[in-house]
Amino acid sequence: MAESEPRLQTTEINVNMGPQHPATHGVFRMVLAIDGERVVDVTPHIGYLHRGSEKLAEGLQYHQITPLFDRMAYPAAMNNELVYCMAVEKLMGLEVPERAQYIRVLMCELNRIASHFLFLSSIGLDTGALTPGLYAFRGRERLMAFFEAAAGARLLPNYFVVGGVREDLHDGWKEQLSGVLSLVEFDTDEVDKLLTYNEVFVTRTRNVALIDGRTAIEYGALGPVLRASGVPYDVRKAEPYMVYDRLDFDIPRGENGDCWDRYYVRLFEVRQSLRIVRQAMERIPEGPVQGLRRPTGIRPPKGEAYARSENPTGEIGVYLVSDGSSNPYRVKVRPPSFCNLMALKHLLREAYVADIGVILGTLDIVLGEVDR
Repeated sequence: MAESEPRLQTTEINVNMGPQHPATHGVFRMVLAIDGERVVDVTPHIGYLHRGSEKLAEGLQYHQITPLFDRMAYPAAMNNELVYCMAVEKLMGLEVPERAQYIRVLMCELNRIASHFLFLSSIGLDTGALTPGLYAFRGRERLMAFFEAAAGARLLPNYFVVGGVREDLHDGWKEQLSGVLSLVEFDTDEVDKLLTYNEVFVTRTRNVALIDGRTAIEYGALGPVLRASGVPYDVRKAEPYMVYDRLDFDIPRGENGDCWDRYYVRLFEVRQSLRIVRQAMERIPEGPVQGLRRPTGIRPPKGEAYARSENPTGEIGVYLVSDGSSNPYRVKVRPPSFCNLMALKHLLREAYVADIGVILGTLDIVLGEVDR
């Protein structure tokens, strides 16, 4: 009987990835325990982009805080503005005019598309594809131009205010937006054709970093990460806010909870957001866009309130405590990027080193939101 071949002896080593590394999608450090080309364990380290937004908010008046929420997750600025305004309005028992509610939904869904385009671009780059990112960024630029026309700023608009929106939509907005939506739909189709069933992309993402629905829930995963594991949970359906209960749209979900599913759920969400925007455009009523006579100098009564909504990376919650003054006593944010990072250790174990950037990219984190 021939002697068995000797087993190759390897040594487990620790490797730092980040905080300055192009594949970490921000200022983020991972200490990787590696055996050959496989990840044995990972220890994430956050705090390299600590903004202190929650504490800064306590030193500002209520109407001055919105820009901080813009900067927590800059790709989802309007979505974050919305949940903060909802928390203050809940604290005050304030009713937002119907037209303002429609404008908020419309802008949030456009911002969701823009955020997902950023993801589609980066996941293409993570897997070695440049061309899809060019189409995704072209679509994103079209949306940025509309944001600039409506709010005066492209990335950090500070457009939502307590009680409604800062000002009504500009003249000719429907014609401009109709043209933008048609072009954005074309850009989405191009990304779909280039990436979705591309042999290299499928090989790099299919059956990579699987997580089932139960495990995703246990880790507190949210948004597309959770829905890619087969859990159809979306705050817009579970606890409708603004006018989402009047709009018809589907909640996409995956089957395997792998990198490909996390990609495709977001691509499908782009199409559903386009569907929501078109309905909002048709149904938006005339009327005021501000429920307060003076949206500055706000003094909510003593109390506390919690509001939540669905931003592009998942459920975001804002907890406010008022002591009756013009500044909040306490501001606490429950951000989806931070929650989704909890599953990173599970996703990276036994993964190849070459797949780390792809796996982290499918979580679509924003470090300003993680390190609030």
